[in-house]
Amino acid sequence: MLRLPAMTVLQVSGLGFGYGANQLFQGVTFSLAPGERAALVAPNGAGKSTLLRLIARELVPDAGSVVIKRGTRVAYVRQSHELPKVGTVLEAFLSGFDELLSLRKELDEASHAAASGTKQALDRLANATDKYHLAGGDALERRVEMLAAHLGFSHEDMGRALGSLSGGERGRLHLGVALANTPDLILLDEPTNHLDIETIAWLERHLTTLPSAMLVVSHDRAFLDALCPITMELGRRSFRVYPLAYSRYAEAREEDLERERELAERQEAFVAKTEEFIRRNIAGQKTKQAQSRRKMLDKMETLDRPEDVWARAEKVAFRFVQAPRSGDIVLDARGLSAERGGRQLFSGFDLLVRRGERIGILGPNGCGKSTLLKILAGRGAEEDLGEVKRGTNLCEGYFDQHLGSLDPNKTAVEEIRSVRGDMNVDAARQYLARFRFYGDDTLRKVEGFSGGERSRLALAKLLLEPRNLLFLDEPTNHLDIPAAEILEEALASFEGSVLLVSHDRRFLDAVTTRICAFNGGKIELFPGGYRDFQASLSRPNTPPDEGEDDAREDERVQDDGRSKRAVKRSASTVVAQVKGPESPLDKKRAFEAEKAASRALERKRKRVKELEEEIAKGEAELGRMREVLKQDPGGDWEKLAKMVSEEQALAKRVDTAMTEWMTLGEELAAEDVGRTA
Repeated sequence: MLRLPAMTVLQVSGLGFGYGANQLFQGVTFSLAPGERAALVAPNGAGKSTLLRLIARELVPDAGSVVIKRGTRVAYVRQSHELPKVGTVLEAFLSGFDELLSLRKELDEASHAAASGTKQALDRLANATDKYHLAGGDALERRVEMLAAHLGFSHEDMGRALGSLSGGERGRLHLGVALANTPDLILLDEPTNHLDIETIAWLERHLTTLPSAMLVVSHDRAFLDALCPITMELGRRSFRVYPLAYSRYAEAREEDLERERELAERQEAFVAKTEEFIRRNIAGQKTKQAQSRRKMLDKMETLDRPEDVWARAEKVAFRFVQAPRSGDIVLDARGLSAERGGRQLFSGFDLLVRRGERIGILGPNGCGKSTLLKILAGRGAEEDLGEVKRGTNLCEGYFDQHLGSLDPNKTAVEEIRSVRGDMNVDAARQYLARFRFYGDDTLRKVEGFSGGERSRLALAKLLLEPRNLLFLDEPTNHLDIPAAEILEEALASFEGSVLLVSHDRRFLDAVTTRICAFNGGKIELFPGGYRDFQASLSRPNTPPDEGEDDAREDERVQDDGRSKRAVKRSASTVVAQVKGPESPLDKKRAFEAEKAASRALERKRKRVKELEEEIAKGEAELGRMREVLKQDPGGDWEKLAKMVSEEQALAKRVDTAMTEWMTLGEELAAEDVGRTA
């Protein structure tokens, strides 16, 4: 039996799934220790969810092994949101606490037995009570309700039947049930689906505090950057592990691919040149040399061209058909109001949309974002109030997050031809290739499509006709990262106007020019993208959607800072006066604490200097190694392969050192600010 290294929770070795042409992946090897959080990235269809199912023992691998440390509690958050068919929300949350529920049952039985008054029964009750209290049973419901509240479930919701939950609520409950009992190993498959931005931010903070090992699949780049300092790339014949967050991994992999392509090309050129020499000299005066070179080629380990797992995914082409110019005023909405289920969502809202604006609509789940978008698009309910005046020369398009524009019984080609009947089958298939539908995929029925495929097909239909005003409701749901990034670029350069609902912070920041935010029953407008919106929230007394002189703002912030420091000093003086003179013991404790803090600070500074020297030496050595790698290997490809491996290992060590150096630098800067405040 394979023994895991100390502190390793999960060990995956040589894992493969599928055979022949249907090989999904092979040779997947990695390990996770407690506290390690890794992102698993690849395009849709590459097998990320399959790999999680193999680790969770729901599937059997065709090659390799998965070993999980004995006694490890594993939580697996699936995309399918599997929950019991009966029961309440509270019962579902409690289902993860089998041990505590067993102790509670034992306590109940002991309480009934204690009615007999025998010593044995009373001792049993005392023992059961102690075990239950020590395990935290008294606070179980409170603990569960706090977690549930963060996921959008109120105290009243805890008694709701599971059958009454919407798809989004089931997703949030499924996530909460998995996290309730702090597992040792957490497998997360698209955990941010159906979560609003505020809940995603809480989830990031919550997960980073857990001691669990985590493997995370997500298309939310901001979420991956905030949560996972390790990125694992899954390919059909390669598996790469980078000790970097997603954004830095994306840069590092491009450098690796370029270097590996160059090495493979140089080897190919060398082989071609050598084979030409053998062909010309095998029967001539240089026969022995030719034979020697043939033996060398036979022994040579071929360097394959590197697998670029994102290459095909990046071929999506979200291009807008040229549309006529709309009027300068696109929409003039006044007095918009809506209520659903007897609850007022918003009232008296006014919005003026100008040509070229891209407005992002934000807010918690259920606040009315999609309702507002529908009213603005002229798709609201009869009972909705207000007036929306439409500008001149508008060509409108609407993307529904539920993909209601698709007919499950039609093929992809039929869906395209339902909009453009002038397209023949071949033209429709060529058009679909721009959205990553190839071969027989174009003739499959929509009912068999994945979520990502349906989203791409819906966008393909939307872009068939000229548009200068787009209404987009969660357009990046189910899209993989390359497709979302390509859609970002297309919308950022779109000459028309856009109103969109999204919880993807990176997408919002890249696309929007104005934010429309739901906040406590009100809707407020803010200029700029998502980061500007976040910055405005951190500045009190800043009116929404109003500019402010930068110099005046800086002066106000400085004055606030001086006032706060003055107040802090005054408060410290008052506290000191109330406490009176410190005792010798208090002074000694304060001195020891200050001394310990000073030693810790000095250790950090020393480590920063060590890291700076290590990084400088590493970068110098990397430069030397890369210069050597550019030279002709002279046929010694085994030595070259070894050097490539050493260069990659050193590059990763330098990246790790750089990450630690940046973290320590930020901590020292924060401590310096704290001392001067």
